[in-house]
Amino acid sequence: MAMKKYPAELRERAVRLYRETDPRPTVASVARKLGIGPETLRNWIKQDAADRGERGDLPTTVEREVVRQLRRENEDLKRVNEILRLASSFFASELDQTRRWS
Repeated sequence: MAMKKYPAELRERAVRLYRETDPRPTVASVARKLGIGPETLRNWIKQDAADRGERGDLPTTVEREVVRQLRRENEDLKRVNEILRLASSFFASELDQTRRWS
């Protein structure tokens, strides 16, 4: 798994600063203040809104993690199935050869 470029604390602080400042600042001004890219902050804000149930068009962080785990599990199962298929084929050919000699 790749390391995250920014710590979770910075992400939480940035989103909180954007959400709780009145009047609401621009994304670019908050990003500049914290030394992060505005598009990065914009993505964090969108994800936070999804996690709060304010956006139905994006999966929540929990849903994203479940999908990630399911993809990993699916890849593992594909590898296991391939091994079982090859083993089955091998043993079937071995059994066929012993039947020829009997």
